[in-house]
Amino acid sequence: MVLVGCEVPGKLVEGDPRTVWDCGSTEGPKSDLYPSAPTCSSGMKLIYAWSQDSPAFQLPAGVGFKIGKGTGVNYVVLKVYYADVSKILSGGSDNAGITITVLPSTTKKITKKAGLYRLSTGGVIRSGTEEHFECACTIDEPVHMHPFAYRTHTHALGQAVSAYKIDKDGNWHLIGKGAPRIPMKFYPVKNTSLVINDGDIVAARCTMYNFRDRDTYIGTTNYDEMCMFYMMYYVDGDQPLDQAGGCSSSGPPTYYWSKDPKLSVPAYIDKEASDPEY
Repeated sequence: MVLVGCEVPGKLVEGDPRTVWDCGSTEGPKSDLYPSAPTCSSGMKLIYAWSQDSPAFQLPAGVGFKIGKGTGVNYVVLKVYYADVSKILSGGSDNAGITITVLPSTTKKITKKAGLYRLSTGGVIRSGTEEHFECACTIDEPVHMHPFAYRTHTHALGQAVSAYKIDKDGNWHLIGKGAPRIPMKFYPVKNTSLVINDGDIVAARCTMYNFRDRDTYIGTTNYDEMCMFYMMYYVDGDQPLDQAGGCSSSGPPTYYWSKDPKLSVPAYIDKEASDPEY
């Protein structure tokens, strides 16, 4: 499940705040029960992501996401991915959902504004090979981001997912790392003093091994792969990062850290990033 904020949702029915529609994100059977529309018509911002078997997530004390007037988030939309939709397509019901607490903007309980930043790639991994799916982006807004939780996501081929901050002196600082097939929950960032500033670079790598007898591309179904690292953070001040699209690259075979002129990758980082136990 993915919780997103929309300026305007993909489907809006006046007087019905619980409209359900098919967002068309994956391959599979369709139904006349639900209209088709994108997740958002405009202004999509990621808020939260949850995967099967993960425990509930609680934000740290004093941290909250801004929604409502003046934030660009006029609607909250829950996007649910199903492995088997046969029950729903035949008219059955489902109780999947996320419980959130909403407080007025005047509350004194929230002193830190949160955001969710996603690093992801495209690309392909050839049959019988190991591959690195990598991306790197410069933070170009006057913010001070304090990462406090992270989550990794791949499908069956993922071996390790890692993300780093690279400061202006070229030093690499680990944000988080994990084996993606362990529970895909949000884990706490161990370096609680880590701050990402304007001009710093954030970079991620997914290491995959393709045991299949076919090439596998990045895509939305279980037949495909995904490479994602979610970083949850709070900022000093009232405005989270405006880079709602996060960081992405075309992935292999066209993009690698080693080909990026703004990066210099130390040998120990190259080893550490692909080993979840290192």
